[in-house]
Amino acid sequence: MRVRRRHDRPGAPEGVRRKGGTERQGIGRSRGGLTSKVVAVVDALGYLVRFTILPGQAHDLAGVPALLDDLPFGAFVGDKAFDADWLLEELEGRGAAAVIPARRNRTEPREHDRDVYGWRHLVENFFAKIKEFRAIATRYDKTDESFAAGIHLVAGVIAAK
Repeated sequence: MRVRRRHDRPGAPEGVRRKGGTERQGIGRSRGGLTSKVVAVVDALGYLVRFTILPGQAHDLAGVPALLDDLPFGAFVGDKAFDADWLLEELEGRGAAAVIPARRNRTEPREHDRDVYGWRHLVENFFAKIKEFRAIATRYDKTDESFAAGIHLVAGVIAAK
């Protein structure tokens, strides 16, 4: 009897042999199609400190633990998406000020410093500057390493101006 199978086991490959797919490349499906999300930390001058690439359907909070690991800072300025109890507790434990407006559905409203929150535009300005580069705005790169290298390169060009 002749065996015509190319592989010795049926089914999808497991473990190391498993294919990566788009999920491992920071590409995910959202309402606009296949997208990526960049969560960044900038300094007081608006220059990139760290960033992470997430699939488009992932929440912004998914990238925060990796960004804040071993990073000294005095204040965390973020929008309502970052209003999570675990993040507020971690910031309080670090002694950093949490300048995050409370979500509308929060049972216990919190106050935040509106003057300091006004400096959040530095993050928005950083994203506006990197989106001037077409390869970053449209993500031409397939792998997340190539996309991350492009973001590093663009951030360096912006900082050198």
